[in-house]
Amino acid sequence: MPDTIVSAPHDALATADRLFHGNDGLSAFEARRTIAPVLDPADDGELFLEYRESEMVSLDDGRIRNASFDNRRGFGLRSVTGEAAIYAHAGEITDAALARAVATLQDARPDEAGVVAMTPPKAGPALYTALNPLAEMPFAARAAMLGEIDAYARGKDSRVVQVMASLFGEWQVVEILRADGVRVADVRPLVVLHVSVVMEQNGRRESGGHGAGGRESYATVTAPDFWRAAVDESIRKATLNLESIAAPAGEMPVVLGAGWPGILLHEAIGHGLEGDFNRKKTSAFAGLMGKRVGSKGVTVVDDGTLPNRRGSLTVDDEGTPTNRTILIEDGILTGYIQDRQNARLMGMTPTGNGRRQSYAHLPMPRMTNTIMLAGDATRDDMIRSVKRGLYAANFGGGQVDITSGKFVFSASEAYMIEDGKIGAPVKGATIIGNGPDALTKVDMIGSDLELDAGIGTCGKNGQGVPVGVGQPTIKISGLTIGGTAA
Repeated sequence: MPDTIVSAPHDALATADRLFHGNDGLSAFEARRTIAPVLDPADDGELFLEYRESEMVSLDDGRIRNASFDNRRGFGLRSVTGEAAIYAHAGEITDAALARAVATLQDARPDEAGVVAMTPPKAGPALYTALNPLAEMPFAARAAMLGEIDAYARGKDSRVVQVMASLFGEWQVVEILRADGVRVADVRPLVVLHVSVVMEQNGRRESGGHGAGGRESYATVTAPDFWRAAVDESIRKATLNLESIAAPAGEMPVVLGAGWPGILLHEAIGHGLEGDFNRKKTSAFAGLMGKRVGSKGVTVVDDGTLPNRRGSLTVDDEGTPTNRTILIEDGILTGYIQDRQNARLMGMTPTGNGRRQSYAHLPMPRMTNTIMLAGDATRDDMIRSVKRGLYAANFGGGQVDITSGKFVFSASEAYMIEDGKIGAPVKGATIIGNGPDALTKVDMIGSDLELDAGIGTCGKNGQGVPVGVGQPTIKISGLTIGGTAA
């Protein structure tokens, strides 16, 4: 295989070489020779090397209840021929382990194979820092900050009876040696702060929480202004829940808030636009390329190139630079989210969306930051246009059936709309609908595009990866609301 090196910004290859190809690791040159017998005859494939440090510190009721640290490294070797992928992985990075993986793949390799020439990718700009957040802040300082959060929350409102806070940090270094000889690397930090409070009033207890983070250092999420804002938001949500009434039921217009409510877009629309589901024709969007799937004005992109965002990647886990991929433009389906295998089988171009949870997992098409672009309406315009409906300002969990497009989501913050005005907060509202159908019912799109705070994790086929979402406020003319009010 040719020795093609594509250097990512902040000298990620130098970091990868230090971790993977030092005195106790693999020789980059010998690794190429070792994997050549299984990758050269194949359509595609790669050696994926990973080093990861992660930690979590959590506080509950003024005490550190949990502190964990994990350090792991390993590799995954994949050979792809047609629709078949053969995979071997190990939790050690040594010549002997790699030789065993090659032998495993040789024993299982399909008889028929062909060689596909791929153009080496061009490295894009640095999207995030290469600093290791776990090395920049002593444990005692992190624990002290969580204690300050507890004290601040209790001092902010006397109704606070419980405070929970956690700080998560991760530093991941990956290197990909591909079948076409390309070698790329990426250094990926990730931090998240979560705060949750329980408040009691007149014998009633309710909770509220807020989380935020991204591909940044601890300095961002541990700044006093940052964590105080997270506490204030948690108290605001818990206070609303204390004042909430039972949600109504029935079909009605729904106004979805900007930012995190884009998780509905991610689940109900984004998954249905992933290449594997469409190649296998199990998506509700299969066969609809070039056709109208949404109202005019609906434009949806998947963008892995946004600086410091949780879902962003300099390169994906197959070594392809991420892109800003237009999926739906003005209501017309124009693209799919693709990894290398599905793109090749569908005669399309990889979009930089080949992602995996770790070295022990096969890559597959996954979203990065999935966003509906802004329109020109205002939130007030949308609220005024509704006689009776629901304003869902924030979402909790949800699920979707990819084949039918049907979804169910719980609204963690919602209000009644009565006579064009926002009314009482409601609790227990679930939003039920069909993704493709809901897109055709979008009749107003706001100008207030927001991205989520940086907390999303997407699950697919047992794998979880960090993602982002975003949207402006939008109005959908009719969705089914499941509630508890009589």
